[in-house]
Amino acid sequence: MNSKHTSPVRGRNVVVVGTQWGDEGKGKVVDWLTDHADGVVRFQGGHNAGHTLVINGVKTALQLIPSGVMRPGVPCYIGNGVVVDPCHLVGEIERLERDVKLDVRSRLYLSESCPLILPFHVEVDKARERLREHSVGGKIGTTGKGIGPAYEDKVARRALRVQDLKHPERFAARLQELLALHNEALAGYLGAEALAFAPIYEAAMRAAEVLRPLMADVGYRIYEAHAQGANLLFEGAQGTLLDVDHGTYPFVTSSNCVAGTAAAGSGVGPGLLHHVLGITKAYTTRVGSGPFPTELDWQTPGTVGHHLATVGQEFGTVTGRARRCGWLDAAALKRSVIINGVQGLCITKLDVLDGLPEILICTGYRLRGAVIDILPLDADDIAQCEPIYETYAGWQGSTKGLTTWAALPAQAQAYLERVSALIGAPIDMVSTGPDRQETILLRHPFGA
Repeated sequence: MNSKHTSPVRGRNVVVVGTQWGDEGKGKVVDWLTDHADGVVRFQGGHNAGHTLVINGVKTALQLIPSGVMRPGVPCYIGNGVVVDPCHLVGEIERLERDVKLDVRSRLYLSESCPLILPFHVEVDKARERLREHSVGGKIGTTGKGIGPAYEDKVARRALRVQDLKHPERFAARLQELLALHNEALAGYLGAEALAFAPIYEAAMRAAEVLRPLMADVGYRIYEAHAQGANLLFEGAQGTLLDVDHGTYPFVTSSNCVAGTAAAGSGVGPGLLHHVLGITKAYTTRVGSGPFPTELDWQTPGTVGHHLATVGQEFGTVTGRARRCGWLDAAALKRSVIINGVQGLCITKLDVLDGLPEILICTGYRLRGAVIDILPLDADDIAQCEPIYETYAGWQGSTKGLTTWAALPAQAQAYLERVSALIGAPIDMVSTGPDRQETILLRHPFGA
């Protein structure tokens, strides 16, 4: 592969999406790309997302605020497709200002159309998971943050939105109605305790004092920035295989995680999306329940799966849960590339594979006697898939911190080239460690 790349072009917009089950390392990539961006946009999900950034050895975890916040002076936008817990957002702002000494409020813009996550959404979410534990399908493995119930209220056209925080009386009246609805479910079918009105209302009004100056017509601001030649970065959360329509349903999140959502979730036309960068680990992980064809034994010391889990420090940013680990699944990646229209890949955590004697890639599956080369759509079918593997020689040299393609061991180059060929997308970037400097650039996403 050629390590030469074009210079960044003004007025070009890039969408960054996860191509697996989330946790691919999108935060680091967004932070790295923000050096060439004039704005970063979150367009779906909520604080169930967890983007961890390591800058000069210091680790920072973000959940709602776009990862571009770590670059001073860069505007950050929370688009209408995001569900927002107002109290959590205020806490995240204050934590960044206190612990990282960042100026956040002067450059954070919050769409007035974002649906709100309120305490009853959280309690409904948790109570449903308790019931699912004894159901036929079992637990989904949600983060318990209220994301799903908040999206339900949005689709049912009864959600309280950020703009309602500007009108205390209107907010109170609508809150009374919505709380009554959810309390009936909590105290009845779900067997949980009903919540009181006053604490929810008072907490929301305190948050409103902080958030009111941040409220904006985000879609129009993005449009104007683009018209003035800004480079914009659209930051996806979760991953394609967790998409509510295209993922391993019902073991999915409650939003659309694919690249096309960047337009609808931020209030701009799809013509403003110029390059789709798909992020994938050099292996595969999954948090929570659901089928995982290439899963290895990641709990037993001495196994390859345990190596991936421990060297890769595979624990969820939001929940702290251990991530299930397995070989790279190119058949699943192929579906993600198609759904998102991926034009370039960033492969992360290559250094985690250092020292393994051999490395496997899943190229397809055997399913009920047939051979298929793409992930099925039905979760029950996926659970019955038997992976078909290709085996490659590992490498003993370290890739940690390398910044040029030529410096990679020949076996690592061969592995990456085979992944690219299997899924039909070129590699733009390779991440060789968590710090922003530990990156190999082959083709700049903001290039021509």
